[in-house]
Amino acid sequence: MASRTTTTGAQQLAELIASSRSTVALTGAGVSVPSGIPDFRTPGEGIWENVDPMTVATIDVFHRDTRRFWDFYRPRFQTLGDKRPNSAHRALAELEELGLLEAVITQNIDRLHRSAGTRSLVEVHGSIATSSCTTCGASWPLEQVEGLFGADGIASCTSCLGKVKPDVVLFGEMLPIEAIEAARVLAESAELMICVGSSLEVFPAAGLPELTLAAGGAVAIVTKGPTPYDDDAAVRLRGDVAEELPAVLGALS
Repeated sequence: MASRTTTTGAQQLAELIASSRSTVALTGAGVSVPSGIPDFRTPGEGIWENVDPMTVATIDVFHRDTRRFWDFYRPRFQTLGDKRPNSAHRALAELEELGLLEAVITQNIDRLHRSAGTRSLVEVHGSIATSSCTTCGASWPLEQVEGLFGADGIASCTSCLGKVKPDVVLFGEMLPIEAIEAARVLAESAELMICVGSSLEVFPAAGLPELTLAAGGAVAIVTKGPTPYDDDAAVRLRGDVAEELPAVLGALS
């Protein structure tokens, strides 16, 4: 019975995608869970389950206690660098390749959408792909950041010795204006927004589905947990994103 329900939902979403002239995807941490990356708030498993983000992941902590910041982020970034896209990432990339998906807006910093082949990507929280000097602006790809650490456990610029920070948005920082504006335009012009693996609770990204709905578009939700938009969703899929999205792709073919 569960398989039949999932297949029906996948077919419904496939029909929405096929009839939409402009479809965008909004993804959250849940899309990367099948790749072995824990989300943030799942009880017993989330990244912030045993760590208070306000003590390690704020821009204030980065400047005030840079060693503490890197003690938390350095091993995490090394781990993220080894992760690979899963079938949900690949399905979204294939939808774009088929001309059925205009863009992916993601809250994730893990590079997996780009690794999967997505070309039109808006990363509203930045990316671990690069880190930059907060003094002179010099930049390094992720693969070279490890070589910037000194005996003090801090990554420093090779030119001016300034502190190097990952190009991700920390608590207390403003989101990149260009990315947020691009996401807003996509949301307002979309006939269909597919929300994948997101609780839709973290703003401003959580407000994007409302922009689509207000403009007369439809919202589809593919995630296990509840969201504030469940009652507004044209299609609601609650299975594993790594199974649901390939099923949608299969229904389209």
